[in-house]
Amino acid sequence: MSTDERISALSAAMDRCDEYCIHADLVEGRRERLLPMVTYQELAQLFKALGDPSRSRLLHALSFGELCVCDLASLLDISQSAVSHQLRLLRGLRLVKYRKEGKMVYYALDDDHVRGLLGQGLEHVSHR
Repeated sequence: MSTDERISALSAAMDRCDEYCIHADLVEGRRERLLPMVTYQELAQLFKALGDPSRSRLLHALSFGELCVCDLASLLDISQSAVSHQLRLLRGLRLVKYRKEGKMVYYALDDDHVRGLLGQGLEHVSHR
């Protein structure tokens, strides 16, 4: 067995209980606090959206205030088409909102929850 295989086996053993024992009172108490599966699916979609660097950059740019699609494309050095595609997805997840003014389309973060979520994530990855 190689050193890597031994480390992997040891690590796997550390991730499990050595004895199978269910603490029924704790399990039932936590079961009552779980949310419907659809909520976890929506949460996973949210984090999936944030998991794309282009979308994270878009959200971060919008965290400083509203911008039109042209400005976002210029700022992030990507095409308007790519910006529009990502914004459509973010809008569907209620992470951004838009308003139309004449021929211009302006985007902003949907609410302070999005700003907070983004801020918390950036703080977490910046904290070393």
